[in-house]
Formats: sequence, C-alpha cells, structure tokens
Amino acid sequence: MKIAVVGATGLVGSKMLRLMEEYGLTNVELLPAASERSVGKEVEFAGKKHKVVSVPDAIEAAPDYAIFSAGGGTSLQYAPLFAQKGCTVVDNSSAWRMDKNVPLVVPEINIDAVKDTDRIIANPNCSTIQMVMALAPIHRAFGIKRLVISTYQSVSGSGMKGLQQMENEEKGLQSPVMAYHYPIHHNVIPHGGDFDDQGYTTEEIKLVNETRKILRDPDIRITATVVRVPVSGGHSEAVNIETEKPFDLGEVRKLLSQMPGVVVVDDPARNLYPMPLYAYDKNEVFVGRIRRDESVPNGMNLWIVSDNIRKGAATNAVQIVCKLIEKRGK
Repeated sequence: MKIAVVGATGLVGSKMLRLMEEYGLTNVELLPAASERSVGKEVEFAGKKHKVVSVPDAIEAAPDYAIFSAGGGTSLQYAPLFAQKGCTVVDNSSAWRMDKNVPLVVPEINIDAVKDTDRIIANPNCSTIQMVMALAPIHRAFGIKRLVISTYQSVSGSGMKGLQQMENEEKGLQSPVMAYHYPIHHNVIPHGGDFDDQGYTTEEIKLVNETRKILRDPDIRITATVVRVPVSGGHSEAVNIETEKPFDLGEVRKLLSQMPGVVVVDDPARNLYPMPLYAYDKNEVFVGRIRRDESVPNGMNLWIVSDNIRKGAATNAVQIVCKLIEKRGK
C-alpha cells in the first residue's frame, strides 16, 4: 500500500508520520510530499529516512491514500488530482469541510458517512473535533437544543508561526514573523481567523457549521467566542449545553466515560479537572467540570480539553485512514 503525506515537513504533517507509526501503518510505501523548497529533504519514518518529493510526483505515484496538511489552497488544487488517480484523500484544511458532497468525519461518531465511492474526506477543525467527541453521546441521549461555546486555544493552532512568536516574546525578542496582530505572551486575544460583517470570526463560524454537520442536526442553535491564549499546546473549551430532554448528571458522566476516545477527569474535591498540561501528546479528549446549569430547565456545563495537534488534527486523520482500510480491505 502507498500512503502520501502532503505537508510532511510541517508541524501537523510531521505528527501524522508519528501517528502512522503508533497506529501500525508502517508496512507501507511512504510518499512524503511538500512544497518545492522542501523537496529533497529527508524525514524519518519507521526507522528509515525518506526523501521528500514534490506533490505532482506523489500524484504520479498513484497512492492508495493521501493525508493532507498543507493549507486550503493546496488542497483545492491537488486533492481532486489525487482523487482522479483513485486515491482517497483525507484533508486537514477547511477547504472541503462544508462541501455537501464531502463527508466531514470524526471516526468515533460518523465514519458511516463515508461511502465506498468517496475520494475526498474532510478532517474537522481542531476545536470542533474535541467538542463533538463529548457532545455526540449527549445529543444521542437527550438531544441538544442550544450551545454556548467559549474556546481557549493554544498558539500551536497557528502552526510554527504562533509558537515562534510566543517563544520570542518570552525571551524579550521581537518576533520577525507575527502570527497575531498583538503580543500573545502575557495576553489573550479574542480573535481567531477573519472577522465577518456580523463581528464573528471564521474560527467561530466553523464551530457552528461543522458541529451541525457532524451531529447531523441543522437545527442546533450555536454561538461561539474564540480566544487565543498563551499556551504552547492544547485547546480548552467551556461549553454550555441546553438539551431537549431532562437529564441525570450521573447518566451524563456514564455516557461520557463510555464514549471511545473520551476520558472523564472530574473530581473537584481533589482538584482534578482537565488541563492542557496533562492532555499534551495524548490522543484522548478529556472532559470535566460537569455540572448542572440552573439558569435554564435542561442546562449543563462541560470543560473539554485535548491536544489540538493530535486528536484535533493528526490523530483524527490517521484514525480515518485506519478505519477505511479496515472497512474497505485496503
């Protein structure tokens, strides 16, 4: 089997290679691909060095799967060309997520959305993935009527630029490349993506639209505020949920603890709750601060934390490929 990783030298792409090793996708012919400036460089995979090839060369090799983490423009240009070769593309950008003909997939929730004929599959936004992992069992059991979301997103969500800006600022240096309009060190920035004419950002709109698509419910009322915080890795979310049906908190905890890929960390008496520090480099989504919201009839609050580079990006993409190999036989 041939698997191409497009954007293999980037922050998420390099993590995808590690995840392929972790999930046992090592007995494959790897085609690490990247932009022309990276062609010829070497990446390590399964104990061997592999030379980076151009994207057109990777297409010509006709891989079985291509995992993309190279930006929306690259995905729009090249994903259809891979698909024409019979390759299945799992794309980590926002390019295809809201295309009605492209499934938007979190494997634990809706791998059944992928048909055998689908050749482009979208990986959701990192903040959406971790949130719907916690919301899916609640929605199935009680129906979700409304969500109020506040995110606390780490700088790694902005790639190497975000990490480098914060590291430079911590050292008292002027960052040569600014990922944000303002300093992030000792600061929080209520801005993710571009603003629309209603004052919402693209990151906030993604949370609204992607959640409805994954949970297959266009009627959920959702509002979101996205905030960038000076944390190197791991996104956190405070999510207020109003359900259609009454719920028991014990049943909510049970449903969350039974959800594959979710770990409940919720013992306030012992100061146990999810934090980015402990979610770092783990594939699971951690949920805590589970409590009733007394201000509405069927309200609850959750605190949801996950490593945004892992489950929020690389892990989810590799899991999709594993599930499709299992389903299709190749």
